[in-house]
Amino acid sequence: MWALMVYFIVRFLFINKPVKFIVAWSLLFCYTIEFSQLYKAPWIYYIRHTLFGRLVLGDTFLWGDLLCYTIGVAIGVFVDDKLSPLTR
Repeated sequence: MWALMVYFIVRFLFINKPVKFIVAWSLLFCYTIEFSQLYKAPWIYYIRHTLFGRLVLGDTFLWGDLLCYTIGVAIGVFVDDKLSPLTR
């Protein structure tokens, strides 16, 4: 769901860009957040223990999350493709 939300936010911000651009930036953002969870500095540890930090940054790196992000963005592309004829 998080990656799906990211996809639609990026799509909203860059409405005239091609879908490949939206997919690339959405996945880059999601993967960057996930890999940032490997970084364990005290200052980011403190941020991750707030509600906002936990929701946005997460706290545990999981390889399976990368697959889930990819699937979430793919669902976004599918939904976007199905809704596109309605907006034309």
